[in-house]
Amino acid sequence: MSTGYEGYQRLRFDRPHPRVVRITMDNGRMNTADAVMHAELARVWRDLDADDSANCAIITGAGRTFSAGGDFGMVREIMTDFEARTRVWREARDLVYNIVNCRKPVVSAMRGVAVGAGLVCGILADVSIASKDCRITDGHTRLGVAAGDHAVIIWPLLCGMAKAKYYLLTCDVLNGAEAERIGLISLAVEDAELDARAVEVAARLAEGAQSAIRFTKYALNNWLRMAGPGFDASLAMEFMGFTGPEVKEGLESHLEKRAPRFPPGSEA
Repeated sequence: MSTGYEGYQRLRFDRPHPRVVRITMDNGRMNTADAVMHAELARVWRDLDADDSANCAIITGAGRTFSAGGDFGMVREIMTDFEARTRVWREARDLVYNIVNCRKPVVSAMRGVAVGAGLVCGILADVSIASKDCRITDGHTRLGVAAGDHAVIIWPLLCGMAKAKYYLLTCDVLNGAEAERIGLISLAVEDAELDARAVEVAARLAEGAQSAIRFTKYALNNWLRMAGPGFDASLAMEFMGFTGPEVKEGLESHLEKRAPRFPPGSEA
């Protein structure tokens, strides 16, 4: 790959089109976001923005999974180590704002499972495409922390407050077809068509009028910038939750593959 993308360990880069960079999450573990991948997903959008040879990017996952969420080792580190908690909080903040502020349009291609930091990229992409049977969920409250990441800044805008509250409070799973129906994603396609459709859309954007496309993205994303205070609050509440009792039970229940038994109430 050309200069500007050296040193990445969990992200792979290729060019399905001369002006399109395809970013593939790949760690051999269902593309879960460990500490290395989380940091790389936060910074890659600045590198894309600085790449004069690229007009568009595709974000996808290796194999049959987009991303299976946060690595449980990183979750435990966030719970127990203040320095790790503040580092990951900064990365989570930068991940959202760097995608929003990147001049180049981003297309996501999601299949299998889309959760966690990978889902942040998938939903915040300017054109989000998923296979019809892709399983999409925001699992924060199931883990025992507030729905931070990207959810508050964009889900209500995409699918309305009623649907956003339902899916963010319950952590119910949507398939790609339903996500398209309610407006959470741009397109749902058959799995066999996913990669080609993402390249087709990205190529059209890469070959289009670049100033017009970039100015339009910038203007539209002012809706997200206006939602910044809500996002900042949700992220602060998420990371405050990592110090509480609910996330301990949420993590243990995930590891033990059982339903969680959360405390009956709190002072929140």
